[in-house]
Amino acid sequence: MSHTKLACHIVFATKERAPMLTNELRPDMHKFIGGIIRNIKGMPIEIGGVADHVHVLAGVPPTLSVAQFIGKIKANSSRWAGIRTNGRFAWQVRYAAFSVSESDVESLRHYIRNQEEHHKTVSFKEEYIALLRLHNIEFDEEHLWN
Repeated sequence: MSHTKLACHIVFATKERAPMLTNELRPDMHKFIGGIIRNIKGMPIEIGGVADHVHVLAGVPPTLSVAQFIGKIKANSSRWAGIRTNGRFAWQVRYAAFSVSESDVESLRHYIRNQEEHHKTVSFKEEYIALLRLHNIEFDEEHLWN
């Protein structure tokens, strides 16, 4: 038997970072994403965010690549939200995904739970760039938002 525990912090935004995840839609979206993750044999650990983006901390199943895992989450949740927004909902194509050490899970859960407070002083752009830098991911800021 193989044993895996692959925790991943995933961040993705609404198309054009439109504030589509309203206070009414957001809790249900987070629950729905958790259900998608469970259905594809992953483990939702913490899901949160604000009106224009979501943070997902989850265990990725060993049967899927990270790209497949995220693709399933985004496709199914976009379809679900599209029904609730008369077809106006879509996710941005791009995403960020970071491996997470078991020792960092609790602090990351706290960070995700406190997104509303965090974004009173930090924009999504600032947060996203900081995460990329924290994880030593090279990027071209000029093309980051296309």
